Amino acid sequence: MKEEQMKFKVIDENGKEIECEVLFTFESDETNKNYIVYTDNTTDENGNTKVYASVYTPDSEDLNLQPIETDKEWKIIETILNELQEEVKSSMEDSE
Repeated sequence: MKEEQMKFKVIDENGKEIECEVLFTFESDETNKNYIVYTDNTTDENGNTKVYASVYTPDSEDLNLQPIETDKEWKIIETILNELQEEVKSSMEDSE
C-alpha cells in the first residue's frame, strides 16, 4: 500500500499557484518550533531537486508558513536532511 503524499499550494511572488509536496515535518527540542521541509519538484542548474523549509504551526487550520530566522535553525534542518540522505543511500546500497 502506497503512503499518501501530503501536498499543498503556495502563491509565488508572481502570483502563480505552485503545488508543493511535504517531504517531512519535525519538532525541534532546541528551538521549540515545528518545521516543514518540502519541494516543488523543480531542479536547480545542477539537476538537484529544490528543497525548502519553513516554520509552521501543526494544529492551525491554515498552513501559515513562517521563514527560518537563524543560522542555528538552518543548521538543525541541514543536519536532519544529511542524516536522511545517508539513510536512503545506505538502504539503496543494502538492496543492491
